[in-house]
Amino acid sequence: MDQYQQLLDTDRQLIWHPYSALDSEAAVFPVVSAKGVYLKLADGRELVDGMSSWWSAIHGYNHPQMNQAIEDQLKNMSHVMFGGLTHPPAVELAQTLVDITPASLNSVFFSDSGSVAVEVAMKMAIQYWHDKQQADKQTFLTIRHGYHGDTFGAMSVCDPITGMHSLFKQSLTQQLFIDAPDSGFNHPCNAADLKPLKTALEQNHSQLAAFILEPIVQGAGGMRFYSADFLNKARELCNEFNVLLIFDEIATGFGRTGKLFATEHTQIQPDIMCIGKALTGGYLSLAATLTNTEISQTIADGEPGIFMHGPTFMANPLACAAANASIQLLLQSDWQIKIQQIEQWLNESLSRCSTLSKVADVRILGAIGVVECIEPVDMKKIQVALVDKGVWIRPFGKLVYLMPPYIISKAETERLCDAIYEVLN
Repeated sequence: MDQYQQLLDTDRQLIWHPYSALDSEAAVFPVVSAKGVYLKLADGRELVDGMSSWWSAIHGYNHPQMNQAIEDQLKNMSHVMFGGLTHPPAVELAQTLVDITPASLNSVFFSDSGSVAVEVAMKMAIQYWHDKQQADKQTFLTIRHGYHGDTFGAMSVCDPITGMHSLFKQSLTQQLFIDAPDSGFNHPCNAADLKPLKTALEQNHSQLAAFILEPIVQGAGGMRFYSADFLNKARELCNEFNVLLIFDEIATGFGRTGKLFATEHTQIQPDIMCIGKALTGGYLSLAATLTNTEISQTIADGEPGIFMHGPTFMANPLACAAANASIQLLLQSDWQIKIQQIEQWLNESLSRCSTLSKVADVRILGAIGVVECIEPVDMKKIQVALVDKGVWIRPFGKLVYLMPPYIISKAETERLCDAIYEVLN
């Protein structure tokens, strides 16, 4: 273990981890390999992964078909610039994305992370209105408890409190926020939920470029599930007041909610949609922003006649090859049945956490299970306790939640749920 202690010491001295401090006392666990739903630690322990590596590794780890796709692409090229060039993996992926997303979304902009996909969507909306001779439409409307990423544009539409970005409020563009709907999933939207949205649109439509939100499931801002009917009504109101609608499907895409995209729980289509995370099955960082002909053609016909964005690693061939393989794996499987099974297992095993005195709520949708505590959890203690139970779960704030890989078994799901129950008890 000496070499791993050296590794941890060097890590602590040199490396920032997400939402952490340099030289933090919080435990960090060295992983030496991963296969299926298991992470193998340096000390030999194997942990059932309940996080899908932040919701991306939907097929688990070290998947032979995924590995093969990467190896095959590597023999041709690992990367080539996308300015003035193209390549088969990107074209194939773009066609697939257009085929499987809402019908009106028929153009694709590739980027290298979810946050950047959101930045691209916001720039797209602003440039669209500029080219429609309505350059005052620069502001964005969103709902509280949302989370859209860590770059500056994305931060500006994250919840000011739960979005963890209040430190930067003096530097961020001031956007408009309304209360998130209270109407639950599978419930009609009540008038009280729609009133703030209608008022905000009535009063601000001349300056609003778009209404941006995560459909059905709010992710890192609070893991809330809400009414599809709210989104149906929001589409009508955005049309009425001439405001674009942006769906951030980075966390919800590729089956997580029981539909291929959370949009499919609704009867409507967004003007712009962002996808990422599970796009490559957790193998490489890749994201995409899709939009409709009206927006793409308006930008093409406008001034300067080009969309003003272009990342260095845009449409990286390795990442596109991984995405093609991941989507093929998903669509060729009985993924709907599997998500239903996981939902059932979570209902059977996680629901008993609602009997615990420190638990405020337990909610489950598709392959998402959430235990909301009354008080914030002690991360330093709970993380070690969960690892000692043989599971990898990364709580935040008041939430202890699961988003496991789709290949998980019933026994492995029960192990995750039992660990949460025992640690919280």
